[in-house]
Amino acid sequence: MKSNTKISFLVADDHTVVRQGLSMIIKELYTYATVFQVENFVSILEVLKQNPIDVLILDINFPDGNSITIIPEVKKIRPELKIMIFSAFDETVHALRFFNAGANGYLNKLSEEDEIKFAISTLVTQGKYISDVTKEKILNSYLLGKKINPIEHLSGREIEIARLLVKGYGNLEISNALDIQKTTVSTYKKRIFEKLQIDNLAELIELFTFFNEKV
Repeated sequence: MKSNTKISFLVADDHTVVRQGLSMIIKELYTYATVFQVENFVSILEVLKQNPIDVLILDINFPDGNSITIIPEVKKIRPELKIMIFSAFDETVHALRFFNAGANGYLNKLSEEDEIKFAISTLVTQGKYISDVTKEKILNSYLLGKKINPIEHLSGREIEIARLLVKGYGNLEISNALDIQKTTVSTYKKRIFEKLQIDNLAELIELFTFFNEKV
């Protein structure tokens, strides 16, 4: 059902087809919606400074970095802005980290159109959208009295290499220590960063510190 509510959206994704698809869905929901589209961090900040945006739909990864780093800047410009993370990455691994950073919702790109519409309208009317999957994670975290640790999703070998990276080992040193090829270390490192949705060693160290991981 269409709404006549006047509302401004900013769709930020480096893939044109995603931006256009979301814009069409938004227009189906809100007849008088204004929808801006951008593909990088610089444009996100420019549009927010110049326009009274109500909702930002934000991908996780951009050529200029990970979105978790820009959320604080976005909130400084528009404190009341509602942020929906829209990503193909597993929400059971990444959603809570983005909620903690200031996001108001997390939605998987593989969601059906009806779910996307429901998520967007819920975010607009209630100020947040939390899927059943994430609700269960939050409840389990509360009942078990522990933080949900994304590091647990790494394989044994990935954790082993991650710990060495945190200790300050370089790729060649890890290669020698574990008796594997240097290129193999690079592959593992890339996979670790992708799974944890981080961009650099500093963020890896931060995660290990936050979750009290032994190194």
